[in-house]
Amino acid sequence: MKYVKTALILAAICAVAAVVLATLNMVTEPAIEKYENQKVLSALESVSNGMDIGDMKTVDGDAYVQYLYPLTKNGKTGGYILGLSSIGYGGELGIIASFDTDGLVMNAILVSDSETPGVGKKAEAKGYMDKFIGTGSDSNPVPTSKSMLSDADAAAVSGATITYTGITKALKAGSAYVRSL
Repeated sequence: MKYVKTALILAAICAVAAVVLATLNMVTEPAIEKYENQKVLSALESVSNGMDIGDMKTVDGDAYVQYLYPLTKNGKTGGYILGLSSIGYGGELGIIASFDTDGLVMNAILVSDSETPGVGKKAEAKGYMDKFIGTGSDSNPVPTSKSMLSDADAAAVSGATITYTGITKALKAGSAYVRSL
């Protein structure tokens, strides 16, 4: 009888906790979704280089490119924003990058990751992606190894090679994708 009473008390506590958590999730879910949408819109604006952003198109069958937005200026296509996905040390990396019509990187932002604080998280810092701007051509490829970087840039990615490699693979694939359009 003592065990039944204890089990009923524990079951009641679990039921109350489940109801509280479900209610909390219902209340916060719309705010979280709104925040995530605003974060993406802000990232799109920051990589658009002042061009008009067209409608999103889903990309199927590409390991790195998830979606694209055409960029226009004065009615002419000036480039594309790509949603890129790759793998870093901590798991999936989400990158939003803009490319001109020749596949050169115009701008890029790491928008989601689970990298190690103080090491791989450096890729979130303002200026980290600057080393990739203007790369993506045959004469100036996306730097996929530290030896292709200046000493200062190589030092900036030191200790975070897997994160750096994941970003470079995605940007290189994005550049190739845009050149194929």
